[in-house]
Amino acid sequence: MNILPGIKIIDLALYLEKQKTVIIGDIHLGYEEMLNKKGILVPNFQYEKIIEHLDFIFSKCYAEKVIIAGDLKHEFGTITKQEWREVLNFLDYLSKKTGNIILIKGNHDTIICPLAGKKNIKIYDNYYFEKEKIYLAHGHKIPGDLNFLNSRTVIIGHEHPAISLRDETRTEKIKCFLKGNFGDKNLIVIPSFNFLTQGTDILSEGTISPFLSRRRNIAISNCLFLKQNLEDFEVYAVEKKEVLYFGKLKNLFNYQVN
Repeated sequence: MNILPGIKIIDLALYLEKQKTVIIGDIHLGYEEMLNKKGILVPNFQYEKIIEHLDFIFSKCYAEKVIIAGDLKHEFGTITKQEWREVLNFLDYLSKKTGNIILIKGNHDTIICPLAGKKNIKIYDNYYFEKEKIYLAHGHKIPGDLNFLNSRTVIIGHEHPAISLRDETRTEKIKCFLKGNFGDKNLIVIPSFNFLTQGTDILSEGTISPFLSRRRNIAISNCLFLKQNLEDFEVYAVEKKEVLYFGKLKNLFNYQVN
């Protein structure tokens, strides 16, 4: 399903058709080890699940480039044993699918250089497709560089958006993409590629990205941006690799699961 012309949703990834580029983010490898250290015992299954979904995504498109939009690993201040093992294996896996891996630094990637360096992967603060004016960033802060100011479409992660659909007996949380505007720019928010958590319920929980909030003005590099109301964003949910269009967020507050 296309979320914008030339930008397609495949499972939990975006695919830029002209650029032959797959975009994923917020993988948080090492998450199980962090939980285990806190006394929360969970099986170490996420890596296999990630590869399963990526195999499906790559079977649906031809990728010359893969962009990781931040938070490849989870721990802030160290590299755990699980992260050493899984991040390096993950980069090897992607290298077999495409020879061009772009790693955007997220707020969890404070110590990512030793891992990326092992595989000669360059780390970026953001990435820009100049011809199409598509700008990618993690989303934990609003850039002020010239490429961002000139961009027409901005793609971010960080938020881990999901929606919870309720009926009288159950609640089901589903990962989703969001599409709206940031000033005169298209804004796309991608869901997390982490399978231990579904993400933040944007219907009831607060947002964390400065790109997403109630309408207000933001001045950046002498440019004034009017942020669109979050309720006006469109929702593209993903369940069992199928993309479901739910319309605008404001229409979902009273949505009932059948």
